[in-house]
Amino acid sequence: MDSLSRSNIPSVTHRGYAATALYGLAAFGAYFAMYAFRKPFAAATLTDVRGWHHALDYKSALLIAQVVGYAVSKLVGIRIIAEFGRVGRGAAILLLIAAAWVALVGFALTPAPWNIAFLFLNGLPLGLIWGLVFSYVEGRRTSELIGAILCASFIVSSGVVKSVGTLVLDAGVSAAWMPALTGLLFAPLLVGCVAVLERMPPPDTRDVAERRARLPMSRTARSAFLRAHGTALALLIAGYVLLTALRDVRDNFAAELWQALGARGDAAIFSQSELPVAAVALAGLAALIAVRDNRRAVLAMHAIILGGALLLGVATVAFQLGWLSPLGWMILGGAGLYLAYTPYNAMLFDRMVAAVGQAANAGFLIYVADSSGYAGSVALLVYRSVAAPTVAWLRFFVAASYATAIAVAVMTALSALHFRRTTRTEAMPCTT
Repeated sequence: MDSLSRSNIPSVTHRGYAATALYGLAAFGAYFAMYAFRKPFAAATLTDVRGWHHALDYKSALLIAQVVGYAVSKLVGIRIIAEFGRVGRGAAILLLIAAAWVALVGFALTPAPWNIAFLFLNGLPLGLIWGLVFSYVEGRRTSELIGAILCASFIVSSGVVKSVGTLVLDAGVSAAWMPALTGLLFAPLLVGCVAVLERMPPPDTRDVAERRARLPMSRTARSAFLRAHGTALALLIAGYVLLTALRDVRDNFAAELWQALGARGDAAIFSQSELPVAAVALAGLAALIAVRDNRRAVLAMHAIILGGALLLGVATVAFQLGWLSPLGWMILGGAGLYLAYTPYNAMLFDRMVAAVGQAANAGFLIYVADSSGYAGSVALLVYRSVAAPTVAWLRFFVAASYATAIAVAVMTALSALHFRRTTRTEAMPCTT
């Protein structure tokens, strides 16, 4: 291997890459299984509910209740995840998801519309899972590889879980019991993957040298970080709010969107559209392992977010002009959406911590962004249900795609200028 290649790619043995793949698959499986306790009910249209006579439709009310619980969890998680150490993470993951499953049972046992409250209780514990799982991943030379595998879970899992939920419905299970049963099917996967993560060794000395030590953050440390980079973070988070809201509409109302696109009742379509999206969106993220300089990696991720926003907009234009089929649009538009969305959940903040050189952890920044993002998701659902209730979901989604693509592109470019000025290129040691 020539010196250039050796200086750009972390030195990891074949055994090391095998371990990376194993732990990446365990992180993937743990978060994949979590989605089975959160998303399956989105496979049902839930339009005919006795006793529901409100401007806000019943399914939107369910989604808002769950997302409010999820957003509250993210808000609380700003402190919990920032201060959480390495002890007790596996037990916490299992207990939180068990609590979410109990809420699904309560949802099934309680008549509609009174069962809406149980969707809030379902979302409340699940918002902490990402930070706990990601804490196993961050601060490593191979974080991009593990992170890319992990991020594939929230792209692929939602479609797969809705496909499983649809099959459960087709088997004669009621829409009320389908979410709890679907979650139970994934419980063995969850337990096995958490057990593997618990055996994952902490970052070694070379990881710490290149990616900084990851420490719990006190209130003072959190405030100092936000003061130093608040403007750029506000721009990034504003873009993330839009991306999260659009992603949730695409995800939660996939059944309605596909029905409008002519694929009603096809259980496989949810997975068919998401697998290519995962492949495209995560290939770029995994490739960032070759960028060892943290400043360049932060700027490269800004470029990925910007490129994803542009792809989302261009794909939507092509669909409306008839140049793309509905499936092609959902794949290319979804790839653009997740190219822009995925870096926030993994390596953008991990590399940002390493680039700025302040004692911190990426979980804190992820939860600052997530708490804002899911608040935006609730706001968009309320706006559509109250201010534009007669607008079809497909038309609404197209308009939101255009707005998101333009706004995210502009704000990401401005954020990149900040980090270009405030970070510096590092002299990385040559490894053998």
